Amino acid sequence: MSIEVKKNIRCIALDLDGTTLSDAKSVSEGNRKALEEAVTRGICVVVASGRALETLPAAVTAIPGIEYAITSNGAAVYRLKDKQCIRRVMLQGEDVDQILEVTKGYFCSYEAFLQGVPYGQKEYVEDPARFGATPYAVQYIQSTRQGVEDIHAFIREHREELDGLDLIVRDEQDRLSLREKLAACGRSLYITSSVPNRIELTSPEAGKASGLCFLLERLGIRPEETAAFGDADNDIDMLKVSGCGIAVANATEGCKAAADCLTKSNQEDGVAYGIREILGIRAGGSDTTRA
Repeated sequence: MSIEVKKNIRCIALDLDGTTLSDAKSVSEGNRKALEEAVTRGICVVVASGRALETLPAAVTAIPGIEYAITSNGAAVYRLKDKQCIRRVMLQGEDVDQILEVTKGYFCSYEAFLQGVPYGQKEYVEDPARFGATPYAVQYIQSTRQGVEDIHAFIREHREELDGLDLIVRDEQDRLSLREKLAACGRSLYITSSVPNRIELTSPEAGKASGLCFLLERLGIRPEETAAFGDADNDIDMLKVSGCGIAVANATEGCKAAADCLTKSNQEDGVAYGIREILGIRAGGSDTTRA
């Protein structure tokens, strides 16, 4: 497994679930140390996640030097120290209406992202496995989602304020059918997925690549000076726009195809391995580019 040293890297963008985080949703000691090493070398380390702001793990965001987070698949970008939103692109009310119309008759639930907080139907939050959540995801969903009695009413009430909507659909054929209908419904949407039982919907101006390019311009960093790590289809655009897109070994086939190179899996400290390789860091922290 070979990754070329890149001497011009000034920014590293990190997907979280399935990439930086283990399957148990934790940050390994190896990944943490590699991120700290990157920061000490003056590299801007940026979180780039489908998660909403309030669900980002402190084990990552509390690492000194990690100052920005691209959240909700690029719909909202935050400065972490004061949780200031520096960019937000919301769904249009007409988009929300169309999504609710298209999903009528399907067995699915919804997650609504509002001002950095995810909300879901109470029954879904209480029993995520019923909607196809994995055992590891169940605990995460129950600890981060705010349950509401009537998610349809909640979505309609906030139809002009949503960063995004996730559809939770257990049946694969239903997912394929819904995705096809949403793509053809005449409304312009950014449609992606981070895990099999989800369809993730945001403004067409969102996407991790869009959020990353906004932040890079603000920081005076060129896309070709950026390395990005990911594992899922919602990382594809970010890997393509970066100077070096790196997929973990457990990534989807689409994500791997979009990457410039592969690293080890999220269970094997793939982010740490990739950072060491791209920066030319030997075990113990010595720099091969200075040898």
